[in-house]
Amino acid sequence: MDITVKNEKLNKWIKEVADMCRPDDIYICNGTKEEYDRMMAKLLASGSAIPLKKRTNSYLFRSDPSDVARVEDRTYISTSARDEAGPTNNWIDPAELKETMKRLYEGCMKGRTMYVIPFSMGPVGSPISKIGVEISDSPYVVCNMHIMTRVSSRVLELLDAGEDFIPCLHSIGAPLAPGQKDVQWPCAPIERKYISHFPEENLIWSYGSGYGGNALLGKKCLALRIASAMARREGWMAEHMLILRLTNPEGKQYHIAAAFPSACGKTNLAMMQPSIKGWKCECIGDDIAWMKIGADGRLYAINPESGFFGVAPGTSYETNPMAMDTLKENVIFTNCALTDDGDVWWEGMTDDVPEHLIDWKGRDWDPDSKVDAAHANARFTAPAAQCPVICKDWENPAGVPIDIFIFGGRRTSVVPLVYESFSWDHGVFLGATAASETTAANIGAVGNLRRDPFAMTPFCGYNMGDYFRHWLKMGERLGDKAPRIFYVNWFRKNDEGKFLWPGFSDNSRVLKWMCERIDGKADAQKTPIGLLPVEEGIDLTGLGISEENMKELMRIDTQAWRAEMPDIERHFAKFGSRLPENLTIQLQELRRRLG
Repeated sequence: MDITVKNEKLNKWIKEVADMCRPDDIYICNGTKEEYDRMMAKLLASGSAIPLKKRTNSYLFRSDPSDVARVEDRTYISTSARDEAGPTNNWIDPAELKETMKRLYEGCMKGRTMYVIPFSMGPVGSPISKIGVEISDSPYVVCNMHIMTRVSSRVLELLDAGEDFIPCLHSIGAPLAPGQKDVQWPCAPIERKYISHFPEENLIWSYGSGYGGNALLGKKCLALRIASAMARREGWMAEHMLILRLTNPEGKQYHIAAAFPSACGKTNLAMMQPSIKGWKCECIGDDIAWMKIGADGRLYAINPESGFFGVAPGTSYETNPMAMDTLKENVIFTNCALTDDGDVWWEGMTDDVPEHLIDWKGRDWDPDSKVDAAHANARFTAPAAQCPVICKDWENPAGVPIDIFIFGGRRTSVVPLVYESFSWDHGVFLGATAASETTAANIGAVGNLRRDPFAMTPFCGYNMGDYFRHWLKMGERLGDKAPRIFYVNWFRKNDEGKFLWPGFSDNSRVLKWMCERIDGKADAQKTPIGLLPVEEGIDLTGLGISEENMKELMRIDTQAWRAEMPDIERHFAKFGSRLPENLTIQLQELRRRLG
């Protein structure tokens, strides 16, 4: 088709990619419903999309079994100097990586259409937003990007007016010869998959995978890996954090941003329904926060995404009713099971297990089958606007002012239910040492302790020692207007292996204490690790939790904490001279307080 883009940089890039990838056609997306329907019709015709009778305008996809998740070991941060990428990232020299990928890209779109997807991360025109353009040969990616980002002609207008953009090149890596029949889920073999980031150039190249964050390049690739590097250069923050608004019975609003590793209830907290009377929770975002300092010196956050790309297994009306209500229509499901009456199902969705399903690989399944019906990383892509508790200000271009940061992890012992940092630097120390016991969702043996600073280990686009320094600098700039920092652990167990805290909607009781701390209405007791609620400091009205359980939830075992010190030292040692001295001081002070 004729290319009518006026942006010179974009025009040049489209031509370069077309000459290299050699598609049969080029299509520039405008984000309309008609375009979405046309793409989905194409996917239906190819047999890739399965319409769901039970959910309006909703479809199920089954990926190739080799292409089911983010591939961390094929994900690269490519900087001119290896040390810039740091010890937590895979690194390849940019010249070498580009040469390898150019060979793969050569003719990779033959027999396919090259889609040019202009999108905004964040409300179009917001001072906190950024524009990206993804080139992809996958209509599945186009449909998902429609939901997850703001694809629109308004973005094209901004580009035509000379606005800059982040180029994101993606190919599934499966060219078609003349007359060759396509497969249901085209992709390249694992050893030819590359998800590559060039932060010094604000550039993303992805090849070989059609799945999730490997292919929807606005998500982790742009919104975290490239954005974190841009944020460091430009003096803002790109974080792996949910954003929620909590309103007390008097109508006072508090905005909370929270970072947790996987399997720690992030989406559940973002859409929580408080169990305490008169308190209200609204969702602004469930995964990513971009934050800039406003004219009043406070930190303002937006959710750069426009949809939820959530893990389906474990999501139910018991764990997250608001997510379930979000999924009633206009949803793309990937690798879920299919019911006989034309709906989706996954493990943990209902107490009653269907007697027959078609599993995520397209095979017959019944309760006696030895494998799960849905893949453990099965996903839903749903518009955030459909969430019943989406905040009316979720698309406010100015963002919302953040009052509280929360870090946390999954720990069966040692770490109490909640504590507050002594200071901003101490809070950064808590974020930098955040740890979780691994679950089936993580790589590694179940139950091992894994340090995941700020829940950013797989997503920081530069050396994490410098990332810690950036957090410290932001604190200096914010001064007394900096958000307060807390640490939580919903997962502590007793000696019988039972959870001590009910979690879910009752986590609102812990958030209430944090808000009262900000307002100077709640006391705290000083302990070696931080400021803990005083006895009866947390509102337990109607909860029926035993005094014994509450004591255990708040107990500080100094011996167990001392035993953590060598692991923290090893963790910090990875960053060598890049580790800020402030964090070494915080570690020394913690050791001194523990005695």
